[in-house]
Amino acid sequence: MKDRELVIGVTGGIAAYKTAGLVSRLVQAGAGVQVVMTRAATKLVRPKTFEALTRRPVAVDTFASGYHPHVELAEQAELVCVAPATANLLAKAAVGIADDLLTTLLLSFDGPVILAPAMNSRMWQKPAVQRNVDQLRADGFVLVGPEKGYLSCGARGPGRMAEPETIFEVIQEMLVEQ
Repeated sequence: MKDRELVIGVTGGIAAYKTAGLVSRLVQAGAGVQVVMTRAATKLVRPKTFEALTRRPVAVDTFASGYHPHVELAEQAELVCVAPATANLLAKAAVGIADDLLTTLLLSFDGPVILAPAMNSRMWQKPAVQRNVDQLRADGFVLVGPEKGYLSCGARGPGRMAEPETIFEVIQEMLVEQ
């Protein structure tokens, strides 16, 4: 993991708080981690949390002045992981919509991408979401989870984001394969 460059995408799911643990674990293992957040994600976990953990500014704006962040990030990263990956992100990635920095980065990046879905069980079980998941897998995305368990809405079932340690292990395995 030492000196490997990763991008961790964070979307607007309540499980975003768990991503801080993943990022911390990656940094402690020696990885360089750049966090890219959607606007919705910044409403759940403040960018300062990830800036403190990575010692890097968080990227949010597609049109940051003076450079093309989606291209630069795509060229620097060895692997991209999106955790949590909401139903919205899964749908956009499945059909190639690029309307924010994270989805634009996913289209620009040609390396391995890990998605850690997280959403309500009813959402996860919808045929549209499952079609998107099938398409993403066919396109080469690696999905980790979701797991069954207690969800923030109070329900129990599939939709819980995989634990940070599980995602960490998948990232580690994929970097070894490169």
